[in-house]
Amino acid sequence: MNTAKDYVHKLIDELSEKELPEVLDYIEYIKAKKSKENNHDLQEASQSSMSFWDNEIDDEVWNNV
Repeated sequence: MNTAKDYVHKLIDELSEKELPEVLDYIEYIKAKKSKENNHDLQEASQSSMSFWDNEIDDEVWNNV
C-alpha cells in the first residue's frame, strides 16, 4: 500500500530540476508555519503562568534581594 509520502516522492521524481525549488519553498513554508504555531502555543502558556508571579508580595521580596 502506497502512503502519501510515497506518492509525493513519486511526484517529485517526475519534476524537472528547475521545478524543485518551488516545491522546496512550499515545504519550508509549511515547516515554518508549524514552528510558528508551536511557538505561539508556548508563548500563550508562558503568559498565563507569568500572572502567577505578578503580585506585590513577590515584587517586594525580589526588589530586596
